[in-house]
Amino acid sequence: MTDNNEKDVIISLRNVDISFGRGKKAFKAVSNASFDIYRGETFSLVGESGSGKTTIGRAIIRINQCSAGEILFNGQRISGKLSHSLEREVIRKIQMVFQDPAASLNERATIEYIISEGLYNFHLYENEKDRIEKIEKIIQEVGLLPEHLTRYPHEFSGGQRQRIGLARAIVMEPEFIIADEPISALDVSIRAQVLNLLKKFQKEKGLTYLFIAHDLSIVRFISDRIAVIHKGDIVEIAPSEELFNHPLHPYTKSLMSAIPVPDPLIEKNKELFIYDQSMHDYSINKPQLVDIGNGHFVFGNEEEIEKYKIERGEK
Repeated sequence: MTDNNEKDVIISLRNVDISFGRGKKAFKAVSNASFDIYRGETFSLVGESGSGKTTIGRAIIRINQCSAGEILFNGQRISGKLSHSLEREVIRKIQMVFQDPAASLNERATIEYIISEGLYNFHLYENEKDRIEKIEKIIQEVGLLPEHLTRYPHEFSGGQRQRIGLARAIVMEPEFIIADEPISALDVSIRAQVLNLLKKFQKEKGLTYLFIAHDLSIVRFISDRIAVIHKGDIVEIAPSEELFNHPLHPYTKSLMSAIPVPDPLIEKNKELFIYDQSMHDYSINKPQLVDIGNGHFVFGNEEEIEKYKIERGEK
């Protein structure tokens, strides 16, 4: 995928395949994924459960291996075998905030140890006083108190635990954070608080986010660009408002139609658009992700791309 030369690319996926299992039992979870994430932006990856969103996030932090293609971080390949020094750099500079705030924290460890673990592993403090200052500062920045540091995860609510998970990531001073559905397990009233925290840290620390979600309505207001993924294929990428104003791929339209409308009459009478993969005929003319202008990429064969261009008003 061609870069916008004026923008600084922090993460680049190039023709990435991710498969599980071997031989006849192999399952391809992600197919030929290519996109760039620019420094300082929030890039959202949206799709239903099982579409391959988290699989891509886990490949970036090297939990999942790529079976083809490569992933670059700051221009350096980070998929496959790495030198010890580069691997440590990737572990420190790329952090992840997980979906389940209960399962991602060690129940037997105090909050102080959970937040300090990365500092210990990478010795990111000058002395004990410096370490304590760092963790007290970060726990206050996420909206908790220094006295919470001596407690254990089970003593906190889901929203508070997610704040602890965020503190654990931010204290490492990363450049890039993968937020894997960080608010889907939280109450609606708490979601906005966590999203505001993410935006605050982005502004103050110049962070870049890959925000993984299944709900388009959540990502609209926090994303600079959105990629839509369906069964391992990236089907559409566009700036946030461009995607909402001009959704082109039928799968994107089906996701849009599922967004609830806060008006009972409209909601009652609206028609859901059901996406059916059999509407595409890719037997001869194979699909590709094509830039049709306005930073808008759509997945389709030549005939479909022409149709999308006309629909977008490019021709």
